[in-house]
Amino acid sequence: MSVGTDRLTRLMARGAEFFGSDYAILAGAMSWVSERHLVSAMSNAGGFGVIACGAMTPALLDAEIAGTKALATKPFGVNLITMHPDLMALIDICAQHQVSHVVLAGGLPPGGAIDKIKASGARVVCFAPALALAKKLIRSGVDALVIEGMEAGGHIGPVSTSVLAQEMLPTIAEQVPVFVAGGIGRGEAIAAYLEMGAAGVQLGTRFAIARESIAHPNFKKAFIRASARDAIASVQIDPRLPVIPVRALKNAASELFAAKQREVAQALDEGRIEMGEAQLQIEHYWAGALRRAVIDGDVEHGSVMAGQSVGMVTKEEPVADIIATLLAEAAEALERR
Repeated sequence: MSVGTDRLTRLMARGAEFFGSDYAILAGAMSWVSERHLVSAMSNAGGFGVIACGAMTPALLDAEIAGTKALATKPFGVNLITMHPDLMALIDICAQHQVSHVVLAGGLPPGGAIDKIKASGARVVCFAPALALAKKLIRSGVDALVIEGMEAGGHIGPVSTSVLAQEMLPTIAEQVPVFVAGGIGRGEAIAAYLEMGAAGVQLGTRFAIARESIAHPNFKKAFIRASARDAIASVQIDPRLPVIPVRALKNAASELFAAKQREVAQALDEGRIEMGEAQLQIEHYWAGALRRAVIDGDVEHGSVMAGQSVGMVTKEEPVADIIATLLAEAAEALERR
């Protein structure tokens, strides 16, 4: 074993032990993409796969976990959205299947959610976009944290990964395992965050178009063609009509969304619609847009969610090859140092 590989193994040991995986590489949960095929491939290749529950009903999640179990030879987790109206029922489904790790995304978990998950024997992972929130979550009993910067795909916060890592790792990395996410596309970055105290990393964009991903060929081609600057955050045009920023590839839908916001704001100014209806129209604009892109292949009018690392995604390849490349790059970087 080379010096670099040996160092990498030692630096990843805590994160790998936490997930029960070979490597401390967690796959970001991507709605419609992170289903049984990609999740099982990720775990079987030595990383840690996570089912994206998204808006699934308890019955759909039940079937998806069962389907993943049939394909996976190693542990995997489930990502639940804290705002889901059936959150507690979804936690029950995870418990019935003895899912080892539950990742909670989308804001502070409601009262009782963390305790309920832990009572089933599962470990709880939460996202912490700020240091104060991280400390609060640690006090609430979470077992690990993901700190994700604004370079990531999908819903994003306002701070970059490198700033979050510098601010948060020295303070919280000793208390719980911390996984760094957002804009990671190569092994050199993984090595750097591990040296800073991270227990591991989370990548989504790099795995979105893996051979095992069920994403439509058009979706995969859009990723291969794109550069970092094509992955843009959605813009809010009027403060009365709040928009949660989402990073996706620029296309006709993003142009039309800006036009839609202007149209709704004008209708509001002219008193043709009420505030509640106006906000609802904005909220509903993207409904089904991710499915249109991932499953139907409409990459012009769907939402092609991607992080800024998309420029480093150059071909469709098996998950195992992606992981092997990342590990080799990380080990080489550590060897050089």
